[in-house]
Amino acid sequence: MSLIRALSKELEARSDDSLRALFAARPDLVSPPVPDFPALAARASARVSVQRALERLNRPQMQVLETLHLCTNTDTAHSASAAGVRKLIAGSTVAAVERILASLQELALVHRAEPPHGTPVAGHRQRYYLPVGCLKDVVGIYPAGLGRSYTELVRLQPAFAQRVVQLVSELHHSGVAIQEATTPMEAALALQHWTSSPEALAQALAGAPERTTALLAKFRNWAMGAVPQAQRKASVAHQSADVGPVDWLLARGLLVPLDAAHVELPHSVGLSLRGGAIINDFTLAPPVPELGSTTAALRRNAALGAIAETLRLVGELLHAVRAQPLATLRSGGVGVREMKRLAEALRIDQHQAGLLLELSALSGLLRLDVDSSTWVQPPQLEWLDLTRQEQWLWLVNAWLASERVPSLVGQPVSGPVGASAGHRGVAGTTVNALSAEAQRPDAPVVRKRILEILNELTREAGSGDGTAPVLDAAAVLQRAEWVQPRMARRFSSLIKGVLAEAEMLGLIGSGALSQLGSAVAEDNPDEALNILGEHLPAAVNHVLLQADLTAVAPGYLAPELSEKLLLMADAEGQGPATIYRFSANSIRRALDAGHDAASLLGFLREHSATAVPQPLEYLVEDTASRHGRLRVGTAASFIQSDDEATVLELASESRAAALGLARIAPTVLISAAPPRETAQVLRGLGFSPSVEESDTALVRLRRTTSAPGSARPVYTAPRTAPAEDDVAAQLAVLRNGRPDGRTEGKADGNGNQPGSGNGIGSGEAATQLGLETLQRAIRLKQLVSMNVVDSHGNSSLETVVPLSVGGGRVRVFDPAKETERVLSIHRIIDVEAAEELRQ
Repeated sequence: MSLIRALSKELEARSDDSLRALFAARPDLVSPPVPDFPALAARASARVSVQRALERLNRPQMQVLETLHLCTNTDTAHSASAAGVRKLIAGSTVAAVERILASLQELALVHRAEPPHGTPVAGHRQRYYLPVGCLKDVVGIYPAGLGRSYTELVRLQPAFAQRVVQLVSELHHSGVAIQEATTPMEAALALQHWTSSPEALAQALAGAPERTTALLAKFRNWAMGAVPQAQRKASVAHQSADVGPVDWLLARGLLVPLDAAHVELPHSVGLSLRGGAIINDFTLAPPVPELGSTTAALRRNAALGAIAETLRLVGELLHAVRAQPLATLRSGGVGVREMKRLAEALRIDQHQAGLLLELSALSGLLRLDVDSSTWVQPPQLEWLDLTRQEQWLWLVNAWLASERVPSLVGQPVSGPVGASAGHRGVAGTTVNALSAEAQRPDAPVVRKRILEILNELTREAGSGDGTAPVLDAAAVLQRAEWVQPRMARRFSSLIKGVLAEAEMLGLIGSGALSQLGSAVAEDNPDEALNILGEHLPAAVNHVLLQADLTAVAPGYLAPELSEKLLLMADAEGQGPATIYRFSANSIRRALDAGHDAASLLGFLREHSATAVPQPLEYLVEDTASRHGRLRVGTAASFIQSDDEATVLELASESRAAALGLARIAPTVLISAAPPRETAQVLRGLGFSPSVEESDTALVRLRRTTSAPGSARPVYTAPRTAPAEDDVAAQLAVLRNGRPDGRTEGKADGNGNQPGSGNGIGSGEAATQLGLETLQRAIRLKQLVSMNVVDSHGNSSLETVVPLSVGGGRVRVFDPAKETERVLSIHRIIDVEAAEELRQ
């Protein structure tokens, strides 16, 4: 029976609760909804869906599934029981294997099957299973790290097939207990029989050169290895008496050359080296890493310090970008020269500046102005007016949801293709900040999963004596490889960067997951805000003015105070105790921005814990007295409106200060910004301007009634289960045929739904059924009957042998005409297996 039809029957026999559990574990099965159980079974057997499901399996589940795959044959319906699988997994029990097989059955990755032909009657009481048909394509050619069989290698490696008969003959004449052969397939079977016994293989290896055992140990987890000039070594190894371990193994067929530089350890050899067991490291409990510890106070202080420093630096970064936007490269991203300028302005290294720039951009605090090809601050930015706790949550939410990986900035571009699929880089170059190479679509899922693993390890450590476990990348990766082994490569490539970014955001402190990080991992932002509000020190609203023309910040300053000080003084140093140095140039900068001596001194008196020193007062007044009364500026565009009141309102609007507006007539304003940038700012203020750039840079203004909403990011964890209403609607369709409860038809005696058919062009289930039939016929060299439609709509029944399928086409051999043809799959409306060809 077709595997899809068998799975369809099993799914239909399940309870609603079992189906709900299936949809929760594999939400892609009902997105979009399916019309019937055959379609559900077809989708559950599809390669993409199975691949997603396997990414969520832990190591014991993957080990049992791969072992089941290796000891069954879906083409011949040769199934296996838990007892049979247990024999191939060292350290397991029948009960443990049965539980795991039951969990895989719940996930629709395996289904119940009839016992193999010839099974004793007593064995019929056991449960037998078969995996889904596409599992072989998903797990790859080396399931459980074992290689292919000798028969497969002979069929797929012509060079090996040409010499395998001579190889077996030489082994036989040298005294090895191996059957002589006259054809490549007989020779492959002889090698397979000779190496299938661990004892026989150990006896053969007894006379091997030194280091052979160490060499074979390298194939313990993977069947393929790199050996320079592998094919040449295989052809000349038998001619030399003094050979190395590689040559010795190639000469005896224990390694098979694949090409000029790679070899493969055949399945039977790998299995014998493992003592006849496919799995030797089976365990139901995850590994427990050895963790250091730190005090809870150190963890809290480090996390709070990182948050305060990040908020301070982001504020200074925004100030620096407002003063001078960041230019982009033609290839995208921000170049090294611009990054060096930004790092010097922030007084940090370029790597940290890249992290902060990426964090600011992915949080929406910076945007790319396409007209000027620069990164600028949006005209209306709610973040600046929020409390420090809310500013932190804004950054964390954006980081969790972003598909960008800030830590990739500055790293080498690996190979001709960058970190983001579809974006090409040049080998030897590094990833620029805000470039496409820092894009990773899987970043949100990996990032959230790493936080969850950190939380799990922290809770398991259970330190209740005022200490917290220190978690490094190795410990997290070790657990990740057990929890989700098929995602281990993704974790390994991102884990160090994610931990560094989490530490910058205060989710990790002193190497340990902070209380904030635990709350974020558990999707509890309100608890995180409460913790931060309780422990984060309030921003300081005063400085200490000194006679050496400096101001010392006795802590992290309020954003508005820091902003004003950066305008009239130059910052020095890092951390909370920043020093601001006043000079004639810095005072002139504030005067150029529109301030006068009285306003500057008034601001300093208001925010200084000490009196304004006389040298500083003299500096401000002297610089202001020499500051020219004539002002030179730019007018890149002008704004005209028939409504004088609107012009007056706009001229006094503080949110338009970045435009440098000046009124030169009752209905005319000039702007220092280009027309399109001016128009964009006006739209953000609720106006609807029109731009005329033909002869004059004119922006015509009219009022609109709507204003743009907030751009505050809100993180939503990736949905792991469909909504209850969607599940209920899907169950109604599956059970009744329609959501309203009306039944469209009944299944026939074979369990097929009405209209499902067996063809390729009648829906999702029919497509999968047809492809399943074709692929099985290709593997078994089986005749199939096809109902093919020509370009005029006329159908004809043809009996052919399918040779290959892919790319929407199938190549077939017509025995009656002794010709090969290529057919489009969409023209095949029905396909059924006929009879097996005789060999």
